[in-house]
Amino acid sequence: MELNEIIEFKSSPFIREKLAEIGFSKTFAEGETILNENAYIKAIPIVTTGSIRVMRTDDDGREILLYYIKAGESCIMSFLGGLHHDTSKVKAIAEEETEILFIPIDKVSLLIKEFPEWLDYIFRLYHKRFEELLEVVNAIAFKKLDERLLNFIKRKCEMTKSQTLYLTHEQLSNELGTARVVVSRLLKQMEDEGLVKLGRNKISLV
Repeated sequence: MELNEIIEFKSSPFIREKLAEIGFSKTFAEGETILNENAYIKAIPIVTTGSIRVMRTDDDGREILLYYIKAGESCIMSFLGGLHHDTSKVKAIAEEETEILFIPIDKVSLLIKEFPEWLDYIFRLYHKRFEELLEVVNAIAFKKLDERLLNFIKRKCEMTKSQTLYLTHEQLSNELGTARVVVSRLLKQMEDEGLVKLGRNKISLV
């Protein structure tokens, strides 16, 4: 997919040409790890097709979903970490088959100086990610787990443009940062209430 189809830059198209010139593309299979926590960041990713889920892991190995990165977007955490020569604080996993254009970290400062619209793109992403992280904090602090679970299923269905999700209770519990047995109990309760229909590794919104 062409960059001009997925990334909106308000001024000139030359930045797209520059990104294509200095970047390199790589395709990841569904479920493949793109970036691990504590790894040094050598390039900034821009998703051209597919999507990425960004997770955070605690000391006990439990994970929680922070946000998704869709086509036309980049990872602001990678941008900030790479710019300051820091290690990654998150883990990035391909949600589906995903193609990424990687921009080498040593070229990022050049882009900022040469193209003001690149900085505008980064600031818009930063604003979006900050709001998404606030939603995660609000959900954990103020919402019951059953409400978080239903909202997560609805959001994932919107992303996949399908009323059916193919994933296990274990995967759901990992992304919500809770125990599998709790997710299974809540899903059965939601099925009894007519909100979802359960199948083998399958959840459908009713």
